Amino acid sequence: MAPAPLTRRTLAAAVLACAAPLLAACGSTSPGASGSTSPSTVTVTVTPSSSTPTTTPSSSTPAGPPTCQPSALHVKLGLSQGTAGSVYQVIDFTNTSGSDCSMFGYPGVSFVTGPGGSQIGAPATRNPASSPKPITLAPGQVVNSVLQVVDAGNYPAKDCLPVTVHWLKIYPPGDFSPLYLHYTTQACSKAGKSILTVQAIVNGSGGNT
Repeated sequence: MAPAPLTRRTLAAAVLACAAPLLAACGSTSPGASGSTSPSTVTVTVTPSSSTPTTTPSSSTPAGPPTCQPSALHVKLGLSQGTAGSVYQVIDFTNTSGSDCSMFGYPGVSFVTGPGGSQIGAPATRNPASSPKPITLAPGQVVNSVLQVVDAGNYPAKDCLPVTVHWLKIYPPGDFSPLYLHYTTQACSKAGKSILTVQAIVNGSGGNT
C-alpha cells in the first residue's frame, strides 16, 4: 500500500504545474499580450441638414391670349384708294368669338381661281415699312392690313400673262387655314410674278367699301 501516497503527491504536483501558467496568463494586463485583441470603437456623428426644400417660382411671364383662329374671324374688304399704277386695298379682320385673341405680323395673301382653288401668280410680298406689333383683340374688335395691288398693265404681256381674277385667299397671321374674299381685278398669271404687297396688321378698321 506504500505506493498510494506517492501517487497523490505526484498528482498534486502535476496540478500545480498546470495551474501556474494559467494564473500567470490571468494576471497579465499587458495590451500587447499574445492572443489578445483590442476592439476598435468608431463614432459616427450625423449632423441634420438645416436647409428646407423650397420651390422656385417661375419667372416666365404668363402666356397671353391665344392666336386668333380663322373660325373666330370675319374678314371683309375695307376702303380702297388708287394711285398711279397701284390700288391700296384695306382688309379688315374682326374677332367674332366671345373671348380675347391675339394677332401678330403679316397675313398671307394671293390670288386664286376660287375658294379651295389653285393659286394665280405669286403670293404677296411683305412691306417692311412698319414693324409688326402684337395686338390683343377683344370680342368685336377690328384690325386691318393694307394690300397693294400693282396694275398688271404696267408689265409687258409676255412677262405678266395677264388674266382676270375674282378671288383673294387670305391666311391670318400665324395660321394656315385660309379665308376667302371676292375681289375682281387684272393679275399676272406668270409663275413667280407678284403684283401684291401686304403690310403688317394694325389696330382699327379701314372702313367699308
